[in-house]
Amino acid sequence: MESYNQTLTDFFLMGLFPPTSIGLFLFIFIALIFLMALFGNLSMIILILLDTQLHTPMYFLLSQLSLMDLNYISTIVPKMAFNYLFGNKSISLIGCGVQSFFFLTLAVAEALLLTSMAYDRYVAICFPLHYPIRMNKKVCVLMIIGSWTIGSINSCAHTVYALHIPYCQSRAINHFFCDVPAMLTLACMDTWVYEYTVFVSTTLLIVFPFIGISSSYGRVLFAICHMQSTEGRKKAYSTCSTHLTVVTFYYAPFAYTYLRPRSLRSPTEDKALAVFYTILTPMLNPIIYSLRNREVIGALRRVIQRMCSIKI
Repeated sequence: MESYNQTLTDFFLMGLFPPTSIGLFLFIFIALIFLMALFGNLSMIILILLDTQLHTPMYFLLSQLSLMDLNYISTIVPKMAFNYLFGNKSISLIGCGVQSFFFLTLAVAEALLLTSMAYDRYVAICFPLHYPIRMNKKVCVLMIIGSWTIGSINSCAHTVYALHIPYCQSRAINHFFCDVPAMLTLACMDTWVYEYTVFVSTTLLIVFPFIGISSSYGRVLFAICHMQSTEGRKKAYSTCSTHLTVVTFYYAPFAYTYLRPRSLRSPTEDKALAVFYTILTPMLNPIIYSLRNREVIGALRRVIQRMCSIKI
């Protein structure tokens, strides 16, 4: 049995890695994923910034997605790695609140940004003549500000509630980060009202946007099927299938986790699903968008050629 230097305000994150050789292997694997996510998302941001041909609404939104993913994974993995390496699983009440706030803000902001990206592709393919008007720079900026603002407001409400409910003597959170539903299992009061608000907010900010994305891509696929240009049809299909892959990896485990009642949830399953939307998705997004996107690959070649010519 591990002993903790427990204070009245500290929580203890039980973590993701078991104290075995398998745990060490998982730690190394997650650390490599973290480094890949940092490199991939930073590279995507810099590439979009440097190449003028990528200065379009779609890539402006994509650069914001990379920025969110960069912050998203950095909110979770460094603390988890520190706890594993130094054997100190404690986190203060304020620290837990800060981590929970940033996690929820980024989670909702990314979900709304993915919706904006789906709308961008919908307008570009279904209403190409209206695209410069409907997706101008002002609209893009408003979409991004709206995503961050709504995410922050939602996160603030949930975090403030979590920090003000009474907790029992046990402060061990069976998770690898301060996930509010996992914290509620330690509460010394009935939290069914709050659990209902989690269900409502998840429905409004995750399920409804996902339905909107699915509907828009239904229209997009219909429009693609009626395209006369084979090259245009391939390009549109490649872009949309890439986005749908990202959306599925992100929304499905997130919605499945937060829409289930507490009686049907298990800590092991919750942690496994959380790995998808907190660690794997931020690493996969830049890979999916770069490897399956000719414009990104072309931009990378141009930037490399420009750098080589400067050195020469």
